[in-house]
Amino acid sequence: MSAPAPPGGLDIDGLLARYLVFLTAERNLSAFTLRNYASDLRHLFGWLDGQAIDPLAISRVEFRAYLASMIEAGVAQGSIVRRVSTARSFYRWLRLEGVMRDDPLANVRLPKQPRRLPHALTLDDITALIAAAGGEAPADLRDRALLELMYASGLRVSEAHALDVGHVDLEQRTALVHGKGNKERMVVMGEPARRALARYLRGGRANLMTAVARRGAGLPRELPSPSAGRADHASGLRGAQAALFVNRSGGRLSQRRIQLIVRKYALAAGIDERVHPHLLRHTFATHLLDGGAELRVVQELLGHANPNTTQIYLHVTEERQRTVVERSLDGVAEVEAARRALGRRRGG
Repeated sequence: MSAPAPPGGLDIDGLLARYLVFLTAERNLSAFTLRNYASDLRHLFGWLDGQAIDPLAISRVEFRAYLASMIEAGVAQGSIVRRVSTARSFYRWLRLEGVMRDDPLANVRLPKQPRRLPHALTLDDITALIAAAGGEAPADLRDRALLELMYASGLRVSEAHALDVGHVDLEQRTALVHGKGNKERMVVMGEPARRALARYLRGGRANLMTAVARRGAGLPRELPSPSAGRADHASGLRGAQAALFVNRSGGRLSQRRIQLIVRKYALAAGIDERVHPHLLRHTFATHLLDGGAELRVVQELLGHANPNTTQIYLHVTEERQRTVVERSLDGVAEVEAARRALGRRRGG
């Protein structure tokens, strides 16, 4: 397929750079998501280069050959679906920008993904995991507050990482969260999470911040009382020093460190399966639905734009209920068999 020359003499790398700028400006995507987009498209461009195919002259048949090459190479289906979706979005943008007359991937369908139900911890497991963070040191108080809040509010790891002191209102037991696409939502927390956060703010956070970090930011040696509202918490806090969860240097706790904290206490609790921050979010949603919460309420608390994303947790709940019923029926059958056996012995 012939194509007009790229505007301004840009090559495919220049067009990719323009596309990433467009995504940043129009869709407000995170740096992590932008890196994934760039990586996916460079993978496609690399394959096309090996086949001596101009990315601006790719045909539907050639793209399907690229798809087949990934399948043959054993690339995970989820990765294939993401790369196809990324490529379709890029070529749609090229057509809208007038770089290409037609969209060569317009009718390319995404490969079907088998539905994988999100796993959820049992109530006993999540209780044991949080209880494992039972120390009194400042870092222990932080870890306990972090775990309590992530489970109580269904936070993503990026959301917990981005929380500031001023985002939390302990009196109202709420937190203002910045989710995907920088969309704000208000989440609620239970009394255990409120107590854990109050203890951390009162006896943990200030001690984790070094004297140098406090002086450099012009912070008071003691933070405002955690019984106050958000405005009081935020008083005197600026930039990175406003972070709710901080490391030993007074900086914002990284997402990677949060992942390691969750894993650390899962192992301490004796939970063998792989536990990660998003599993706490899955567990939060599943336990709410198990308790009778409406799907729409759970959707809003999770910050899902599409109700279909939340719908999958209904299947988890149904599966859990089916397992309970099956176990109960098995128990009834065993009791009935034992009763009949006893009756036969007495009759004999």
